[in-house]
This record gives sequence, structure tokens and C-alpha cells, in this order.
Amino acid sequence: MQQYIDSYDFNGKKAIVRVDFNVPLDENFNITDDTRIRRAIPTLKKVLAGGGSLIIMSHLGRPKKVDPKFSLGHIVGRVSECLGVPVQFADDCQKAAAQAAALKPGEVLLLENLRYYAEEEGKPRGLAEDASDDEKKAAKAAVKASQKEFTKTLASYADCYINDAFGTAHRAHASTALIAEYFPNDKMFGYLMEGEIKAIDNVLKNAQRPLTAIIGGSKVSSKLAVLKNLVGKVDNLIIGGGMGYTFVKAQGGNVGNSLHEDELIPDALEILKEAKEKGVNVSLSVAAVCAQEFSNDAPRKVFPIDQIPEDWEGMDASDASLENWKKIILASKTVLWNGPVGVFELPNFAKGTLQIAEDLAEATKLGAYTLVGGGDSVAAVTKMGYSDKVSYVSTGGGAMLEAIEGKILPGIAAIQE
Repeated sequence: MQQYIDSYDFNGKKAIVRVDFNVPLDENFNITDDTRIRRAIPTLKKVLAGGGSLIIMSHLGRPKKVDPKFSLGHIVGRVSECLGVPVQFADDCQKAAAQAAALKPGEVLLLENLRYYAEEEGKPRGLAEDASDDEKKAAKAAVKASQKEFTKTLASYADCYINDAFGTAHRAHASTALIAEYFPNDKMFGYLMEGEIKAIDNVLKNAQRPLTAIIGGSKVSSKLAVLKNLVGKVDNLIIGGGMGYTFVKAQGGNVGNSLHEDELIPDALEILKEAKEKGVNVSLSVAAVCAQEFSNDAPRKVFPIDQIPEDWEGMDASDASLENWKKIILASKTVLWNGPVGVFELPNFAKGTLQIAEDLAEATKLGAYTLVGGGDSVAAVTKMGYSDKVSYVSTGGGAMLEAIEGKILPGIAAIQE
């Protein structure tokens, strides 16, 4: 079955492509970071170079109704610049048939924001807060029924379908999962999706060992499934950031005012127990850079990780912790990193996270395969200028997390089925 675009003949074909152009805009609707647009360009140019025409679809933001603030019309100019051809615009996804039909080879049409339509997500909108269960059920059934027509209309514009939006691959939306059914022999992944799938497989299925996962962030609850899935797959599990304090407290340590989740202590103990049984090395901070208030300018002091006074809270990994982690990282052949190991948004407590980025760049240089995903992790490698010094930087935080959890992503499954 056709799954990748390199072997597909686009000559004279219209390709409808789901991209992730959910880019940040300032108050004047100028794009402040066009990375997502640039990452999709190779796929789009492949279609045009092959003699095809393009219908591009994406969402922008989370509008619950038509709102000019979230119009994809704001990005037409930048997409045109990146592609090197003028981009036409359809201001209604569901009324673009004539524009799509008129496309000649080499021409491009961008559809309006998919999330202007409740049918994209398949969820009813505008229900009263006191709506009865029967009313909710009826509204959901109505949206599901119209979602089929919505999807069918989008599919009618093209001869083939390409999904190149990894950032939304974990959503079973009309444009990411349902539309693929209309192209049983003409559906495929774009270059970006292909790269993301291979990067995750390189870590979860084909990893060279030792395999190390660095999981950071604020809460264990947000990444509990990730930790449980990884503990049976990795050789080293580095747990940093706020979530580390739950593990420290679970082992009897004093974490002061540090962020922790008492209700997840049993889960933390279970993960530690399983790691021990499977010979997995779990590495927590040995000491933390602490402060008495959540402020960039707060005085800092280092305490042993299990001896943080009651009126102090851990804000960053200490030098000793970072030294331990660096040794593990540099001795690894495969490294996955998701989540900061300190309060990355405050510059005085970003040192640990930036150091991890530097260590990954060094490990890559030594021959390791390094995969980075998640907003702050990506921001750290970007800030350090290391985006091209690690093996792969994922474009999808939520999608990558769900893939690491071991879940089947609907947007990927729809192409592979």
C-alpha cells in the first residue's frame, strides 16, 4: 500500500494535504515563528515538482466559531514566500469546490481554518450548561452525522491525500483520520510525518543501546503513562523537573515546598520497584537549586534533594545532578528527551535544562541517536543553537507523548490501514 510520497506519481493530480500551520501570531497578525510552515515545505514542493496541484488544510488556534483573529488568511503571504508560488485562499472549507476544480498543475489553494467547523473535531458546540443528557446525546449524534458530509466534501476536492501534520496525529479529527478512508489506494505520509514516525521507531523499536530517556516537566500525573511504558524499555531513566520530587518524597525524603503529588506516591513506588526488577537505572537529582519564592530574582541555595527545608522549593537541577546525568547521556547510544529539568521559563533557573541540550548535542557528535520533543525541550535546543546538532527535533509535543506511551495515533493508523 502507498504510504510515502517519493514513489507516488503526482502528475496531473490534485493532492489535499493536512499540514500543521498552527503558528503563533502577534497582535498585528504577523507570524512570530514560521518553523511549522517551513517544516512542511519539502512535502508541498514535492507535489508541485511532480506536476500536481495542492489543496492545503490546517487549523489555527482553538476557535469555537468563525473568528477573524484565527483566519488562515493571515498566513497566505508567508506560505506563498516559502513555496515560491502565489497561494490562493478559500474562505470557506465547505464551499471551495469550484476553486479546487479550477486548479492547474503547479497551483496552490489554502483552505480556511478547519476548526471554524464543529465537524472537524466532531464535538457539539453551543450547548447550554444545563443541557440534559438526552440533549447532549442528540447534539453529539447530529455533529457526527454532519461530520461525515464535512469529510466527504473535503475529500471530493482531490485525487490523493497526504498527512504531514504530526502535531495533530493523536486526534481522530475529520482532516487527520476520517478523510483517509476516501483514498484507500492514494493516501500517504508527507516527509515530516515520515521523519517523525522513523524517529520514534528509532527510540522505541530499533534503539541502539544503552537507551536513555530523560523525562522532565512539572507533574508526574501528566506523564505517568509515559514513565510506565518506558520503564520496561530503557536502560536509564532520568527523571527531572518538578515530577522528580514526588519520587524523592516516595522514598522518605523531605522536599519542602517543592511541587509534588502525594496521591501519586504509590505509582512512583511501583515504577521504582519495576525498574529495580528489570535492571533499569533510575536517576533523580542528588541536589536541587532552591528558592523561597517562585521568582527569577529570588535568592538561590542548593540543598540535598531529600533535605529541602519546609520554606524552600526546588527550582532547578544542581551542578552535581547535571554531572551525573551528563555521564549517563554521553555513555548512551540512543537518548530521548521530553520536558525541562527546572523552571525553564525563569532564566536563573534554566541552567539545568540548557545543560541537557548541550549534553545531547555532544552525545550526537559522539554518534548517539538523539530525539527531542516537547515545548520547553525544543525551546532549549533552539535557544542553544543546537536544533541541527541533535538527531531529530519533534514537531508534536502531545502526539509524541502519546506515541511514547505506546498508543496508536489515529492520524498514523488511518494511513497504515
